[in-house]
Amino acid sequence: MRIDVSFLPAYAAAFMLMFARIGTMLMLLPGLGEISVPVRIRLVIALVLAAVLYPLHRAAYTINLQAPGPVLIALGQELLIGTVLGLTARLTISALQTAGSVIAQQLGLGFVTTVDPTQGQQGVIVGNFLAMLGITLIFATDLHHMVIAALHDSYRLFSPGEVPAVEDMAALVMRVFSGAFRVGIQLAAPFIVFGLVFNLALGVLSRLMPQMQVFFVGVPLSILIGFLILILVVGAMMGTFLDYVGGVLRELAPYS
Repeated sequence: MRIDVSFLPAYAAAFMLMFARIGTMLMLLPGLGEISVPVRIRLVIALVLAAVLYPLHRAAYTINLQAPGPVLIALGQELLIGTVLGLTARLTISALQTAGSVIAQQLGLGFVTTVDPTQGQQGVIVGNFLAMLGITLIFATDLHHMVIAALHDSYRLFSPGEVPAVEDMAALVMRVFSGAFRVGIQLAAPFIVFGLVFNLALGVLSRLMPQMQVFFVGVPLSILIGFLILILVVGAMMGTFLDYVGGVLRELAPYS
């Protein structure tokens, strides 16, 4: 009895190309791609997702193993597609960082920074809080399932072996980036209005009572009122953010 295993190299190459796309996207995803998540856990998740999607999209890969050139080109294409997908998802979280920075400036907490667990660098404390809250709600509302759907649909949007449309990818990234900035400003709109009115009131008060130490009165009062406003509107802010994230993910998974 003779067992033919000549198909194994082509199957292994297809699996590695799928793993390159999925692993690159997972490396940039918010929540799973953070530096606080152990590398082994991220590796296992990427391998499991690649194994699950492999039977569905194995036929899309036509690989010529006679020369290394086509395989390396396909690998570069998969890495590029995974980077674009992961970066698109990552940019959605920047809306909360933008909103947090604006809110902190209006509350007088712009100088208060902590290590952002999602980025591994210094960030304003309000932005870090909103980012962690947003990631938690994404998992709590099962929006992370849309990421798996986006991976599945990416093989119809960006077929293996085809040259990716760089212009369309750049337009997608720029649209998500501008949308994240717009949503961030919208989320911080109540605090922008509060900061404008509060600072105008302090200016009038300083003119009426020049002997009064406006700074020592205004900063604690600004922080107190700002936190009260945050408690009142944080639910609406997160609802708007989740709607935005859902819209971006549905754009990445139009067939699911």
